[in-house]
Amino acid sequence: MVESTPATLELENGLKFKGFSFGYDQAVHGEVVFSTAMVGYPESLTDPSYSGQILCVTFPLVGNYGVPSDEFIDGLSKHFESEKIHVRGLIISDYSFEYSHWNAAKSLDTWLKEHKVPGIYGVDTRELTKILREKGAMLGSILPEGNKETQDNYDPNTENQVALVSCKDIIKYGHGDKKVVLVDCGVKHNIIRCLVNRNVEVIRVPWDYDFTKLDFDGLFISNGPGNPDFCSATVDNIKKVVESDRPKPIFGICMGNQLLSKTAGASTYKLKYGHRSHNQPVRMSNSTKCYITSQNHGYAVDDTALGSDWEPLFVNMNDGTNEGIRHKSKPFFSCQFHPEASSGPTDTEFLFDDFINLL
Repeated sequence: MVESTPATLELENGLKFKGFSFGYDQAVHGEVVFSTAMVGYPESLTDPSYSGQILCVTFPLVGNYGVPSDEFIDGLSKHFESEKIHVRGLIISDYSFEYSHWNAAKSLDTWLKEHKVPGIYGVDTRELTKILREKGAMLGSILPEGNKETQDNYDPNTENQVALVSCKDIIKYGHGDKKVVLVDCGVKHNIIRCLVNRNVEVIRVPWDYDFTKLDFDGLFISNGPGNPDFCSATVDNIKKVVESDRPKPIFGICMGNQLLSKTAGASTYKLKYGHRSHNQPVRMSNSTKCYITSQNHGYAVDDTALGSDWEPLFVNMNDGTNEGIRHKSKPFFSCQFHPEASSGPTDTEFLFDDFINLL
């Protein structure tokens, strides 16, 4: 029997959940959110869109297939969505101390320790999720018993999370006749893989870089964490492409949808508890086509304020929120979900083909 240190998850409203510490032994503070994805914890934990957040995984058994090795091919992680774990903490119900998978190189516990990320298991995640659905995402802390290291309460919504996770220098990937500038707001590596696999050269630039001075055939705006209102510099640069006399194709995903929408005159707002799962149904506007999508975002677009030249492209079938926009006559479009599908459904990967065909 494994002996574990008792730990407490404490929410900002005073509610406490008892459990046991695993991973890195340290107190941590952040915004507590939940995901209903049944698999893919290595991909979720390395998704930069979780920056600043403590993630509750609702599927009860976690850790059973371990974690693959840290391998990089041509500058991209072979198995993960970035170079490191981005969640501030992890909340699960039942931790599997024994793992089994042909591709596993280490346990989840070991991996969390390596990246200095605390976790808590033995929590009633069903009850926690019900509370977050009713009250909304809220600040919280993981507090291992007897741990003397404490941190100030941290609210990620008050800080530009995109600036924290974006690359600092220009990075190039792949080869091809066409060049795509990728604005890195917290890009997942599988997005870059999906572009490179379609035989284009990808030029990854920081979130606030003036990419309009580069030579490129298309513009891609990536996913990313936090409040899109912090990214006014990105919006200003996107406007230069949108308002150009010879506009180049634009494709945005997640944060990219929000920033393109702000360019188009719309506003954004914080959702009560966000969309974080592999099973969000969306419908293509003015059609009966529906898709199952992977999502991870806490903000949404108010598309009622879109300019007259723009229109919604997708709508969420659960709550009616915007899931994408497009220009009525120019080659600009975006989606709020993740068509690169890592680790989620592949229903909408065709959007990458649509973008490439516009170049």
